[in-house]
Amino acid sequence: MKRFCLLSGSILATLSVAIGAFGAHAWKAYLLSTQRLDTFETASTYQMYGALALLLLGIWQINSGNRFLKIASYLMLAGSIIFPGALYLICITQQNIWGAIAPLGGLSLIVGFSCMAMAAYQKA
Repeated sequence: MKRFCLLSGSILATLSVAIGAFGAHAWKAYLLSTQRLDTFETASTYQMYGALALLLLGIWQINSGNRFLKIASYLMLAGSIIFPGALYLICITQQNIWGAIAPLGGLSLIVGFSCMAMAAYQKA
């Protein structure tokens, strides 16, 4: 599981930087004209938060096999794909219907962080 977290966290972080740079440079005029620059930046930021959490989970799991860490890993990956993915789709398609999916990703991140808290509590 630790390898899964480290690999997926590294890939998501790489994509966050690459997509963020693309939005800030190549696509900035489009995002400004559609008034979606803030949405795009939010997506990129939360993608990085999820990536960093996955990296932390991977490191944490080197010394601990807590079941809450495993659950948190899956939730963080899901949230780091679903939440920013929905926001990216809103920016690309200009269809707000994708906003109905974003809360599922946000909930995955919230529950994932809560599972991390449970793992920390059990360890103490």
